[in-house]
Amino acid sequence: MLLLPATLTSREARVTLRMLQQALQSEGSETPVVVDAGSLQQLDSAALAVLLEIERLAVAWGRAFVVRGVPAKLAALAKLYGVDVLLLKPEPAIAAAAAAAGADQRKPAT
Repeated sequence: MLLLPATLTSREARVTLRMLQQALQSEGSETPVVVDAGSLQQLDSAALAVLLEIERLAVAWGRAFVVRGVPAKLAALAKLYGVDVLLLKPEPAIAAAAAAAGADQRKPAT
């Protein structure tokens, strides 16, 4: 799991991206790329740029990408820039469970 720092603005973006890239390369290539944004408190659009680059790398390496613990400010910024559909996708297990629950609700009772 990749952890975002408490502050991720244009000042920290380059160093943070380098750290995350190194951590990503040291992880196993079979697992999804999971980014924990739970500790993120101060951010600007550079945080989105860092996440988009990590997502791009994950896709290039054939790995799923998930961001956990998304703070409200990050979600709002992603929506404002129109990248929320790229970055703030539901986790596969959660999405699969939700889809299965929805399918069960649509089935007629027997």
